[in-house]
Amino acid sequence: MNACNKDSAEDAVSPQSKPADQFSADLALRWSAMQLYLTRNTAGFSPPVASRAFGYGGLALYEAVVPGLSTHQSLAGQLTNLSSLPKIDETAIYHWPASANAAQAQILRNLFANTSEDNKVRIDSLEKLLVTEFATEGVASEVVERSAAYGKQIADAIFDWSKTDGGHEGYNRNFPTDYQVPVFNGSWQPTENGRKIPMQPYWGKNRTFVAVNALLPIPKPLPVSAEVKSPYFLQYQDVYVKNKSLTQNEKEISIWWADDPSETFTPPGHSYNLARIAIQTAQADLGKAAEALAKTGIAVADAFTICWKTKYMFHNERPYTFVRRTMDPYWIPFWPAPPFPGYASGHATQSAASATVLGSVFGESFAFTDDSHVSRVRDVKRSVDFKARSFTSFWAAAEESAYSRFLGGIHTEQDNETGLSMGRSIGQHVAALKWKK
Repeated sequence: MNACNKDSAEDAVSPQSKPADQFSADLALRWSAMQLYLTRNTAGFSPPVASRAFGYGGLALYEAVVPGLSTHQSLAGQLTNLSSLPKIDETAIYHWPASANAAQAQILRNLFANTSEDNKVRIDSLEKLLVTEFATEGVASEVVERSAAYGKQIADAIFDWSKTDGGHEGYNRNFPTDYQVPVFNGSWQPTENGRKIPMQPYWGKNRTFVAVNALLPIPKPLPVSAEVKSPYFLQYQDVYVKNKSLTQNEKEISIWWADDPSETFTPPGHSYNLARIAIQTAQADLGKAAEALAKTGIAVADAFTICWKTKYMFHNERPYTFVRRTMDPYWIPFWPAPPFPGYASGHATQSAASATVLGSVFGESFAFTDDSHVSRVRDVKRSVDFKARSFTSFWAAAEESAYSRFLGGIHTEQDNETGLSMGRSIGQHVAALKWKK
């Protein structure tokens, strides 16, 4: 008799026979926390590089459990140049947390190949700890081994596919010395800290996860003008005027969303953590958690690719450059400008993309509290504490994320408006994939 047909009454309650949506999201939360930790503590994981890793990490989690979801289907054949992925043995029993465990461990080892030896031990230790927990829960060792083998196959296939997207090992080339910075009226200039080469100037050439996102029309920024009544001048003047009169709350908004890569898990990591917060708030199951993290990862990855395409298409100057040459040569913005062109805003683009896909999972009016940075110590220089922020929707959080860059003095209104618009379209295209059968 086939193993799947033995003692059907017992199988109905045994851990290894349960569908993926009957397990808690605990495993997804633990591995996503691990990826956030690695992002914060691995050299070279700039925001674009980190976003890409969240895309593949979330996808590996989803594909490792989707055969156990009767309502969902694989993204193989839907994502750009991903024609197929390994399949399960339909006659065998699988334990979906064991599959996800192996997939996450394997994809993170590969994506963070340059991390420290201590961090590699952390990955191994979490994987082994969870295997031990499966045993204590009564899951048969042969089922765990079969499931882990499948999860590893999924991770290996996804990683092999990732190598062809143009961003493989991008942590080694954040500031390529062969890049020639264009110089023209209104062009990006080296940042206050003296960075001469902008970050990831070729990133916009990378393959997107969703093919249609690569075809999005790119709106042009306003024509450069130093005329005091021109729309361009007024955009930058607004930044300058606001920056000199920030309220305490506005300073807190600016700092909360800054997500400095040298001190945090980066802006796309913040979005990935919002997905984790939503999973916990909704008490989602493993299947829903996997969908949320995959959608968020893919959305922020495509958002950074398209945003960086836009940035290096126009090489638009930052407010500190324009303000200093037309209004105030000694002006210092509240937050230092990142080392890459301004238009469009990366914060706005990726926040809008992630908000859109999270709304597709949890609902447009999902209330939550963002406590991503409450453990951080006070920013003494700017006299700001890190206080949790509450929102009535994901889109409200995205709008505040975008606005924070205006308050920080590093983005104009057109940077944010274009970013929010592009990000929404990117997220809609991710959500429009055939996730469900």
